[in-house]
Amino acid sequence: MFSPKKNNAWVKNIVAQPEGLNLDFKQSLTNQRKIAKTLLSFANTEGGTIVVGVSDQKKIIGIDPEEEMYMARESLQTYCHPTFPINFEVYEVEESTEPNLTSEKYILLIHVPKSPAGLHSLCIPNERPVYYKRVLDRSIPFQPDLP
Repeated sequence: MFSPKKNNAWVKNIVAQPEGLNLDFKQSLTNQRKIAKTLLSFANTEGGTIVVGVSDQKKIIGIDPEEEMYMARESLQTYCHPTFPINFEVYEVEESTEPNLTSEKYILLIHVPKSPAGLHSLCIPNERPVYYKRVLDRSIPFQPDLP
């Protein structure tokens, strides 16, 4: 179970920020390999936050936080080697839909700290590991200088 926070002003502020080195927006987490690339790029670079439940047009669409947390954890366990800690925050956003009516939507923040344990890779059986780093607002594969 999750305990949502309420702070509409803070949520509007974060949604107004551009994607970049430490921030990425996702409408939902439907592709575990794709989310693993973003998780890995943050862990291998400077850390960052993924905001789930926001469209490309910066509209809060809302999500089921339990389902999105499950997808993030599964992505981490299935594709990221070695695994690393991630933290979740759920925010409830109230929007006025009509006069005297409001609706609640949830967004999920996935906080990925910079890994102190070295580099992490995307691992798929029978394939070579792939390493990702964050460059501007993209997760880019790279070849590390490993001993």
